[in-house]
Amino acid sequence: MFETLLKYPAAVFSKGEFVFLSGLPGWMLWACALAAAAALGWALWRRRTPGTGLFAGRRWIAVWLLQSALAALLLVMLWRPALSVSTLKPHQNIVAVLVDDSRSMAKVEDGKARIERAKEALQGGALERLQKQFQVRIYRFGNQLEPASKIETLAPVSQATHIGAALKQIALEASSLPIGAVVLVSDGADNRGGVDRETIAELRRRRLPVHTVGVGREAPEQDIEIAGVVAPSRTLADSRLSAEVTLRQNGYQGRKVKLTVSENGKPLASQMVTLAKNGVPQTETVQFNAGIAGAKTLDFSVELQEGEENPQNNSVQRLLQVDAEKPRILYIEGEPRWELKFIRRALEEDRNLQLVSMLRTTQNKIYRQGLDPANPKELEQGFPSTPEELFGYQALILGNIEAAYFTPAQQELIREFANRRGGGVLFLGGRSALSDGGWAASAAGELLPVRLPDRKGTFHRDPAQARLTAAGRDSLICRLVEGADANAERWKKLPSLADYQEVGEPKPAALVLAESVTGNGRAYPLLVTQNYGLGRTALFATGGSWRWKMLQPSTDRTHVIFWQQLARWLVNGSPSPVTLSTNRPVLMDEGEVKLRVQARNKAYAPLTDARVEAHFVGPDGSAGTIELTPSPLEPGVYEGEWTAAKPGSYLVEAAATRGKEVLGHDKITFRREDGVAENFRTEQNRELLEKLAEETGGRYFRLDELSKLDQEVAYSEAGLTVRELHELWNMPVLLVVLFVLKAAEWLLRRRWGAV
Repeated sequence: MFETLLKYPAAVFSKGEFVFLSGLPGWMLWACALAAAAALGWALWRRRTPGTGLFAGRRWIAVWLLQSALAALLLVMLWRPALSVSTLKPHQNIVAVLVDDSRSMAKVEDGKARIERAKEALQGGALERLQKQFQVRIYRFGNQLEPASKIETLAPVSQATHIGAALKQIALEASSLPIGAVVLVSDGADNRGGVDRETIAELRRRRLPVHTVGVGREAPEQDIEIAGVVAPSRTLADSRLSAEVTLRQNGYQGRKVKLTVSENGKPLASQMVTLAKNGVPQTETVQFNAGIAGAKTLDFSVELQEGEENPQNNSVQRLLQVDAEKPRILYIEGEPRWELKFIRRALEEDRNLQLVSMLRTTQNKIYRQGLDPANPKELEQGFPSTPEELFGYQALILGNIEAAYFTPAQQELIREFANRRGGGVLFLGGRSALSDGGWAASAAGELLPVRLPDRKGTFHRDPAQARLTAAGRDSLICRLVEGADANAERWKKLPSLADYQEVGEPKPAALVLAESVTGNGRAYPLLVTQNYGLGRTALFATGGSWRWKMLQPSTDRTHVIFWQQLARWLVNGSPSPVTLSTNRPVLMDEGEVKLRVQARNKAYAPLTDARVEAHFVGPDGSAGTIELTPSPLEPGVYEGEWTAAKPGSYLVEAAATRGKEVLGHDKITFRREDGVAENFRTEQNRELLEKLAEETGGRYFRLDELSKLDQEVAYSEAGLTVRELHELWNMPVLLVVLFVLKAAEWLLRRRWGAV
């Protein structure tokens, strides 16, 4: 019907350029149309009459509009409109047909494998019609692009689908071959996250259209898949961790299933999950303990249900590096008080933390605890005054002490502790703390996650009840017992705090986890956190949490758990001078791993003259070493690449040296998995295929639409082309419009008694 009325295929209209063949300028067409409309309007306006005739009242306007439209259309036809479109020269251009031969194409649907359906559709006339006009080259692609002699030889054996890599290679070949178009036959299950912008830009630069042919169902009938897991890659031993697991299912809406986290078959945590609507991703949070130090492989799984089409996508593995380091926390207090005593007791029970405290007993005396046995003079001169001293700690707690105790240089050093060093800073409440201690006007006051009131008298020695906020219910810092509801109830039963402090409004990026509720029902922020620079800061606006220990049974561990979790949050992510990272801790069906080392001195200034080496140990015990090179864009950053030859887990340790001096080292783990990615997202990714076609000037086809493929392929600006003109003035649809306009005028005249 489209070509019957409009004379040409839709591709001509979508890719053609509109022109006039009369040789007359376009402005003259507009001028003639306006003049004709004005003349017709003037003639009809003069004939208007009162009463009920043809030209009575405003009836003449309807007639004028129809006649003006008719005149304009006739003028357009006289101007000879046409479409100029670029077409491929017959038999001189190559059409590259890329067929996905990955394992996902072996999936059987309605009794037949996807790749068999694709071959049948191509051999059903589509390929033959292309071969009559063009030189057709058939390729297979999965892990890599390879020529295929015949379509019949294709088999779904590749371990992965790399659409972007295949198209990048075709674009490279187009620089020396007259490739006029690409036909990509795939289910779109790309294992590298789609086609990168660089490849799309190269295809567009060469004006090479990619016509995509979608294979497979767009949604499974019955399946549950773990679509993603966001979990920490590094932590301290015995830390409480939280992971977000995204599930997607079809056919099991409303069913309850068990979600489990395990290590080497040993369950670390499990919970029942009610599945959401079909096809709608849902994210569940699961919490577990990291356990002892070491490199670990965690398995996140959901139990298999009866009738699932794909049982291999119910489990996902993630790597976790559990460090044995013992971060050091510096706690400074301005006067003796219960809070210091009970915080120290709580943290002393944590074998993975070391608390160093500095208590001002008189104006000129300090009492030091938790010192490094190898450095008995630690803090002997008071609070650190150099980056090398202060940055040796991973976290800093500022108790009941006024800002004026610190010099301006020390206040700036505290700010840089979070901003540049990446440490954690915690402010506590007290009669000489926060607003009452002058912190609002200090350089370090910028670290606070709240805007402090500009006044004194904000500290109150009156009891207040701690209450969780919605954000606090989900926070690991505030998790005292298992289960969100049970934890909220536990907080309600805590003894009241000994005091509270007014701290003003939280900053926009801050997160309020708990509030202190006074006797008159007023609520003030109690526990507030935020990220600052490379580090993080927090506020705990009380000095009276010690009552959580004193007023409960001696066996109760509420106070201990809270402070250990808050302290671990402070030190979490605090980097060492030399840090090693990789962009992808899990390699899917490939071995190339990119390493990045950031090397800094003890003052956390970039080291540009270091020698950085990375040592690898593979799953079979094999080893290798490479030297990393300095990044030309980032001072202190060293980069390198290495290839993991076999599947399995790898350990890599990087060391930075200068001469014989060892500046620091770090280690991480990564994993290569082969043949796993094809088990996930096995439904047709139509969104990717349609987007790819749209971005490159191609078109998306279903298998039953391939009869039109050769028409679309013919119109391209790549390869060897010629421009064709397709005149539009004699399209049947214009004759139909002319008839409709004239018939409408006749009907109006008849209705109004003029015929």
